[in-house]
Formats: sequence, C-alpha cells, structure tokens
Amino acid sequence: MSEKPYDVEDRLILFAADVVKEFDFPIKTYASKYYAEQLIRSSGSAALNYGEFAGAGTSKDRINKLRICLKELKECKNNLRIQLKADLLKNDQRNLVDESLQLSKIVATIIKNQK
Repeated sequence: MSEKPYDVEDRLILFAADVVKEFDFPIKTYASKYYAEQLIRSSGSAALNYGEFAGAGTSKDRINKLRICLKELKECKNNLRIQLKADLLKNDQRNLVDESLQLSKIVATIIKNQK
C-alpha cells in the first residue's frame, strides 16, 4: 500500500481493493478458497456499509451501518490472522492485518462520537 488517504471511505475502498489484488489468482485448496472468498466479501462489505453510513436517514441507521462496518473489519483482521498462521497467504500480509486493525479503531471512534 502506498500513502494512506486521509478520507476514511477512501481508505476502506483501498483496503478492499488491496484484498482483491492479493487474492486475484487461482486458488488450489479448499481452505485457501474458503478464507479468500470470505475475506473479499467482508472487506468489500466494510467499505460499502461505510458508504451507506453517509447516506443513512436516521441517527440509529447511521450507527447501525457503522457497527456493521466495524464487525466486518474485525472479521477481516481475524481471517487474515488465521491465514497467516496457516501459511495460506502467498505474501506476508501483516500490512493488511495492521490496516484492518487501524480502520477498526477509526470506525469505533466514529461510532463513539455519533452517540
């Protein structure tokens, strides 16, 4: 990843795109395919739900979208950690683990400030 954008939505989109790039190759094992597909879905969901947060009509709906985003980011972090420990990644993707953790902290702070 290059320099991180300041905008949270841009950063979430970049994170999801980096995940897609990491797993855009033929996958040969059941475990690798299972975790790769789930990671692509959860990283994309985090970015998409954050985008919906901006357009949500009520405060309750805004917080709900942020909570879904946070849940998906935590799932990404744990998925990546499992793949690292199981040697399923073609590259050492600790930078993706770190980014998912940083994004989780940012979104958690936004949730706290929304209340």
